Amino acid sequence: MAQEDNLRTVIFDLDGTLADTSADLIRAANDCFAAAGHARPLDPVADMGTAFHGGRAMLRLGAARLRLDWDEAAIDAAFPVFLELYERGIDRETRLYAGVREALSALAAAGVRLGVCTNKPERLAAILLDRLGIAGAFGALVGADTLPVRKPDPAPLLAAVERAGGSRERAILVGDTETDARTARAAGVRSVLVTFGPEGAAVRRFAPDATLDRFEDLPAMVEALGL
Repeated sequence: MAQEDNLRTVIFDLDGTLADTSADLIRAANDCFAAAGHARPLDPVADMGTAFHGGRAMLRLGAARLRLDWDEAAIDAAFPVFLELYERGIDRETRLYAGVREALSALAAAGVRLGVCTNKPERLAAILLDRLGIAGAFGALVGADTLPVRKPDPAPLLAAVERAGGSRERAILVGDTETDARTARAAGVRSVLVTFGPEGAAVRRFAPDATLDRFEDLPAMVEALGL
């Protein structure tokens, strides 16, 4: 295989892109409120979108629904409790989206480098990827705390591409949110947003380079984008 081909890289977001983690995230946030003596304010279906924006977003929403006088300092104080509770049940209900394993295998067989760039803390992301049985597919993992900045800053994505052995010019970010689209744009990397998350086809409003309806279509899409 030509050396140029070895620079082809696909970087994936984790939550809402490779796996539906929402139920475990929401349960942990509800457990965090329950541990503090409050009701469980979040709904596992209605609040899926908030779950994919992270623990602090869920804590803010829950505190608002409970009419708690929590400022950002209170959210920051509760966040480590949330992380501990989340780790205890990190893969209780989390499942890979259909076709993920096959798509990763097909891309690797074609010589594409693979990595993960997530706003989940790196250690928890590593645990989850291992529990899901796909950790070995990736040559790089950059989490929320790997660098001093996180997505949508472009630095984590560019670091993931570099650590995977790729180049920005021949890289794609596969994600599910506006944050991913903004990150790719800031990094000068093409973006693909999945349509099977809580946003559905509405992710097109974030103007990605392409949208993905099924993971089975990703290898062909990579070729079509000229990676």
